[in-house]
Amino acid sequence: MNWSFLPNFITVVRVVLLIPLAYYLTNEIYDIALVLFFIAGFSDALDGFLAKKFSWVSRFGAILDPLADKALLIITMFLLAMNGELSKLLLSIVILRDIFIVSGAYYFHHRLGPFEMAPTVLSKFNTFCQLLLVTSILLSSGLILLPDWFLISVEGVTYVLTISSGIHYGWVWGRKFKSALNAKHASSDDLKSD
Repeated sequence: MNWSFLPNFITVVRVVLLIPLAYYLTNEIYDIALVLFFIAGFSDALDGFLAKKFSWVSRFGAILDPLADKALLIITMFLLAMNGELSKLLLSIVILRDIFIVSGAYYFHHRLGPFEMAPTVLSKFNTFCQLLLVTSILLSSGLILLPDWFLISVEGVTYVLTISSGIHYGWVWGRKFKSALNAKHASSDDLKSD
């Protein structure tokens, strides 16, 4: 039997899990929300492992997987902020950073064509810190009360990483855009001279 559909199926399940997760977050039932958040996170690691291990890669999965990951994080952070468990300012910065990156990627694609936008090391640290913050808030609100200094520290680091990774993306991809645009113009000038 061909099991290549499995990573995409797991990703779809992760998207469906957003519905009960949103329900429990809205009703401030944080222990169950934590379990669902953990399952969703584990499913992300699992489908990524399967896709790489067995080369079960598809265009559908390449598009849906990062969208599902981002939706999981943003929806959880949004509902935690609405419940007063997370800073609305931090939520706004996270959303603005993502809009900035997506807008930049769209503009790059529109002007220069398709490209592969791999996450930077700083961006990976940022995502890890955001996940750690969300998990810590859910854990502290639902099961074990964590010390204030820990939550404040993680939130502070998340602020710094979210802002700095957004600036870093702009700098790195701004340089790549300028370089690619110059190469495109040079190529166009060469064709004209021929």
